Amino acid sequence: KLMLNVLIRRVLIAIPVLIVVASLTFFFIRLAPGGPFDADKVVSPQVMKNLNAAYNLDAPLHEQYFDYMSGVIVGDFGPSFRYPGRSVTELISIGLPVTFELALYSILFALAVGLLAGILGALKPNTPLDYIPMSTAMIGICIPSIILGPSLILIFGIWLEWVPVSGWGYMPGDKLLPTLTLGTAYAAYCARLTRGGMLEILNC
Repeated sequence: KLMLNVLIRRVLIAIPVLIVVASLTFFFIRLAPGGPFDADKVVSPQVMKNLNAAYNLDAPLHEQYFDYMSGVIVGDFGPSFRYPGRSVTELISIGLPVTFELALYSILFALAVGLLAGILGALKPNTPLDYIPMSTAMIGICIPSIILGPSLILIFGIWLEWVPVSGWGYMPGDKLLPTLTLGTAYAAYCARLTRGGMLEILNC
């Protein structure tokens, strides 16, 4: 019952937060200079007027906002400006399976490596089996994914040519570098938390 109450409370807190984030994103994009079609080839004013009308960009700002938020509530994020004829919801649904697959691999990697490193550090404190994993974990926490990813691509994909550097196919090598990039930081956190928790239990 306590866990259910916590879950309900978190969901109730998340709803207004998501509404605020969606609202701020909407207004910041509308207040930014330029428009969604500025990067396209130069078109006549009449064509631009028709484009704005087709995407409801010529309506007053408050009407655009209420139309957008009413669609978000039911899961409709509107049409895509980049890919005509396709909706944002459709594009998200195409990428979700890959996202979930990558998240699963990253979680499994983080748990396997983090638990093993944390257990070794707790069973052999103040030894190389403790210092090396924990130092590596600290490095993993400090290096952001935006730096770790290109570094792994440069070393293992370009210099050593062990794994492919692009694509998401059916070969295990296609998924290795993305999994390492996303799961390394979580593995580091898991290792330090596991070590701290086990040391506390062993010292009781």
